[in-house]
Amino acid sequence: MQTSHPVIQSFLEYLKFEKRYSQHTIVSYQTDLTSFFDYLVMEYGPTPLAQITHSLVRSWLASLKEAELTAKSINRKISTLRSFFKYQMKLGLIEQTPMAKIVAPKNEKRLPQFVADKDIHTLFNHVEFSDDWKGRTERLLLLLLYNTGMRLSEVVSLKETNINSASHSLKVLGKGNKERIIPISDALLKDIAAYIKEKKGLGEASETLLVTEKGLSLAHRSVYTSVKKYLTLVTTIEKRSPHVLRHSFATHLTNNGAELNAVKELLGHSSLAATQVYTHNTIAKLKNVHKNFHPKG
Repeated sequence: MQTSHPVIQSFLEYLKFEKRYSQHTIVSYQTDLTSFFDYLVMEYGPTPLAQITHSLVRSWLASLKEAELTAKSINRKISTLRSFFKYQMKLGLIEQTPMAKIVAPKNEKRLPQFVADKDIHTLFNHVEFSDDWKGRTERLLLLLLYNTGMRLSEVVSLKETNINSASHSLKVLGKGNKERIIPISDALLKDIAAYIKEKKGLGEASETLLVTEKGLSLAHRSVYTSVKKYLTLVTTIEKRSPHVLRHSFATHLTNNGAELNAVKELLGHSSLAATQVYTHNTIAKLKNVHKNFHPKG
């Protein structure tokens, strides 16, 4: 992966070969760092690492705020810079990080959007998928995203060998190269088996489970397009992405009484704090029950 700023190159290779981050994540890091160093060159000229101060970083962040980037986007870029300069300190190229005095802006509290139960039912029981390989691939893609809560990168890289029919489960390789096991239903297992059987008729195909009619792994962009197309048919929520189906998976589990720690493990979250956002719907549901059925509600 080549970059216009050589100082970034070794860090990207570190992310790829040592941290084993996904290509999608590495591209995000590269985009943030390229934006930062482009800004430095444009505003201050070529600036050696040791001369990058917190004031220069703040100046860049101020420009992002003026460009009306959200606090969430700015915080992601701050996180990128923290990791980058920490790595430079590890190499001994700088003595201290300019990020020590940088305070991240507070994120706006936005509740995750999700597809309602009835709309999920409509999607898989009443929406017609085309009777060809693409239609069958799209339907299984949506089933996997909703039934397992996998991330986009995880479902695209899922291999046939990750499916364990004996234990009714599949193995997912998540963020930071962490593995987790997700149970799957009899119905989904049968759909997967039927898909794999038909897939053999394509001839030589990728070892990933989901492939195009040419036997190639699915591209991230095509997955986004497919998910948005079908969710548009059943819901009016603003966001209609693969991650919304992950939110739906988690929200429906918590709404039906699943323990938060279990949901955390299924999602592959490193901390419970990331999972707690899904309790908002459970609380809303309890408030509604209280209001409707308690004598003093």
